[in-house]
Amino acid sequence: MAEASSNVVETINSDCHDFKSLFSTSERDFLVRNNSDQVKIECLKGKKLGLYFSASWCGPCLRFTPKLVEVHSELSPKGDFEIIFVSRDKDEESFNGYFSKMPWLAIPFSDSETRSSLVKLFKVMGIPHLVLLDENGKVLTDEGVEIILEYGKDGYPFTPEKIQQLKDLEEKARKEQSIKTLLVSHSRDFVVTSDGNEVPVSELEGKTVGLYFSVSSYKASADFTPKLAEVYKKLKENGENFEIVLISIDDEEDSFKESFMAPWLALPFKDETCKKLARYFELSTLPTVVIIGPDGKTLHSNVAEAIEEHGIQAYPFTPEKFAEIAEIEKAKEAAQTLESILISADLDFVIGNDGAKVQVTDLVGKTVLLYFSAHWCPPCRAFTPKLVEVYKKIKAMDEAFEVVFISSDRDQASFEEYYSGMPWLALPFGDARKPLLSRKFNVRGIPMLITIGPTGKTVTKETRNLIMAHGADAYPFTEERLSEIEAEH
Repeated sequence: MAEASSNVVETINSDCHDFKSLFSTSERDFLVRNNSDQVKIECLKGKKLGLYFSASWCGPCLRFTPKLVEVHSELSPKGDFEIIFVSRDKDEESFNGYFSKMPWLAIPFSDSETRSSLVKLFKVMGIPHLVLLDENGKVLTDEGVEIILEYGKDGYPFTPEKIQQLKDLEEKARKEQSIKTLLVSHSRDFVVTSDGNEVPVSELEGKTVGLYFSVSSYKASADFTPKLAEVYKKLKENGENFEIVLISIDDEEDSFKESFMAPWLALPFKDETCKKLARYFELSTLPTVVIIGPDGKTLHSNVAEAIEEHGIQAYPFTPEKFAEIAEIEKAKEAAQTLESILISADLDFVIGNDGAKVQVTDLVGKTVLLYFSAHWCPPCRAFTPKLVEVYKKIKAMDEAFEVVFISSDRDQASFEEYYSGMPWLALPFGDARKPLLSRKFNVRGIPMLITIGPTGKTVTKETRNLIMAHGADAYPFTEERLSEIEAEH
């Protein structure tokens, strides 16, 4: 197969690559399909090509390949576009299993020299990698993966001019954004209700609309949906001119239906506009609720957190409303006490390891650490022994110090097993104050350790990092103490 390598090298300095030189050898003039059919390389003449460098062991490849299959099937009827798989798999069995899911051609796995030469020629550093060539063999782009993810079949024929045209259209759409430009497609001018009725998008004009991006199989989305439904219901009962449109990113229809149990509207399942909107709004987290104002312009890129914390008080989600909320929060922070944090209705106690109740009022005037943690969390289990060690040292120095464990454990037995190794206080398992505290302190991950000073004000949310860096020396975790530590060093 030495000839293959020299043929490939000859094309390196050429503006246009000859398909026969790229893909054939002195022993082979064909490519293969996953059913072992051989396809003559000369059949590629006049076609645009995608060279797909990928492998079965690559997670991003496995996520991208179904999208490429979808685009390939949509473009196949044109008859002038083909993809060639250049495998980076390590054995033929893996190649065959992965290639079986692909409806296009491939360099035979046995021809490792040609595959390696193509990798070198097109300077493939990582996978998935997709090089797009025009019918003359000219490289249009080596950013095919990004183009397919962003534009799908609409990027065809993948020329720089076509991509620029799409970018210009997007820019124009942003400037002229309306609820219609966002939700209407060339084949659909309606959204749907959960019972299948069609509602014209025009009926949403003049309303404040929340575009709810969700994947019901994702726990954060599943937990958020009931809270959003509650806010939606209250706003409708109050007669507010507000609507929610579900933009589901689910791949399974059953999952889509789960997200759609609430009484709002939705784009149809797997509607092409769903992914376009995810790109348009640069979706980076779930859940996301984008607010579109009555004029069709974007009021806020994501109010999910505001809805979690403030419910209907955040409506109508305008900058003025958020400024008002910020002032209220600032005032609450200034008036914060340990009682306001840890007492809710008749829940006015924490517990000791023996189950005995300790009144929250008995902790007033102390430095109190709130320890959000769980037995199932490996970083938590790794940190807890360090915290125990620091707790004992600080307690020996100052009795006016305490830790309160706030559990995210999944059952009573796990809670009890984990808490049995802790020498401090805790909220009872399943205590109703836990979700309130998680929202108040914006706990997005555990372990998290928050210091409440003797006055009841929040000192820092970075207590864990301070303990890891300085141990008990960081106590009482104030900025003044940190300044002293820096001066000592």
